[in-house]
Amino acid sequence: MTGQELHDKVQVALEEIRPFLKNDGGDIELLEIEDDKHVKVKLLGTCIDCTVNQMTLKSGVEMTIKKHVPQIESVTNVKA
Repeated sequence: MTGQELHDKVQVALEEIRPFLKNDGGDIELLEIEDDKHVKVKLLGTCIDCTVNQMTLKSGVEMTIKKHVPQIESVTNVKA
């Protein structure tokens, strides 16, 4: 899988989770993919200060990305 294909598949995964985040006033942005297995994202809006954002990141975002791109090992939120 090329870097662009990997990026596109991660974006598809984010589009799947995005409506749930937007429903709560949040959003997510893909920042980078390191070594084709570590995804860095930035939670936006109400997701920034949400008390359950780590659960959202692991149980929602990471799980969805891994469903689309099984080679991904980790997803981390990069704060501003």
